[in-house]
Amino acid sequence: MKSLRRNISKRTFIRETMALSAGLICFPCRSFSSATTSEKESIYKRIAMFQEETARGIMCRICPNECVLKEGEVSKCNNRKVHNSKLYTMAFGNPCTANVDPIEKKPFYHFLPGSRAYSIATAGCNLVCLNCQNWTISQTGPDKTRNYDLMPEKVVKECINSGCDSIAYTYSEPTTFYEYAYETAIIARKAGIKNVVKSNGYINAEPLKKLCSVIDAANIDFKAFSESTYLKLTGGKLQPVLDTLKVYKDMGVWLEITNLVVPTWTDNLEEIRKMCRWLSDNGFKKTPIHFSRFYPVYKLEQLPPTPITVLNNAAHIAGEEGLKYVYTGNAPGNEISDTKCPSCNSTLVVRQGFRVISNTIKKGKCNKCGQTIDGVWP
Repeated sequence: MKSLRRNISKRTFIRETMALSAGLICFPCRSFSSATTSEKESIYKRIAMFQEETARGIMCRICPNECVLKEGEVSKCNNRKVHNSKLYTMAFGNPCTANVDPIEKKPFYHFLPGSRAYSIATAGCNLVCLNCQNWTISQTGPDKTRNYDLMPEKVVKECINSGCDSIAYTYSEPTTFYEYAYETAIIARKAGIKNVVKSNGYINAEPLKKLCSVIDAANIDFKAFSESTYLKLTGGKLQPVLDTLKVYKDMGVWLEITNLVVPTWTDNLEEIRKMCRWLSDNGFKKTPIHFSRFYPVYKLEQLPPTPITVLNNAAHIAGEEGLKYVYTGNAPGNEISDTKCPSCNSTLVVRQGFRVISNTIKKGKCNKCGQTIDGVWP
């Protein structure tokens, strides 16, 4: 499958290459403005799940935005539209990117380390993060991007042909291409393929529980631990994300958390401590947390990269609050990326970038003291 290309400046190339190391960026798709009428009509392949008629229009109940739309109107996530009095998803079988990634790129450090994931995304997102590193696809819709023709069955076939152990719904926001991810995951599971999501966690409980029935692992971007910061930085709310974390845990889906530390926005160490304490108090002590370095991008280009000392301080605080598996990322050469036994402190998994150099975990246990190491291991 050929990669999509574009011309970029040297400055942009350097910035995006740095961001790419976190696995958070995807090059944009070309305009689809030249599509024919029949091609544009083909986006109405699936009626959206979780819709409800109201006196003001049709409500989408997938996420807390709960958009109420009239004929021809498009949801805030840019890929749900009322067409012929029904709400349709415009994101089905038409990903704008498809790549083979190491699972560590999501990042997952305790889920099949060293394996590869077939990663897909459609355009669209239900948040409007000022710091979005994938804004070229997250802040547009599938009707405006050049897309691949990959229906669910073909995604699974491509995954198998690529030698991948899992399909990752990632890059943009899987909640906005819910139906596509859900149907693909059902087929993948029957074929023995795992399903993982990289998500902002901004989803309502009912659709989330249904999705959990076919998802094996999730990495949730925990943006901040303040309602006001969530609103100003992302346009969303904190509480639904807290609820999402609890649902994933209760439903038995393997969970990891990423916190992007943004200077002047989410780098307050007292707020980070409150977040870690909440995680510790609510049953997430054994959930891996990744503190990720921010690089200037999108609407926050004026900010500096996160200082390494701030990342290390955040990791230290997490350990003080009882979190067992703490990592830092997106800082090549300065990352805390090795997995250590929480009992004897032996180094069990050695990583270099997205590569696993060695893994001495045997049957999910420390090879030194026999302590169970939480995760899903080969």
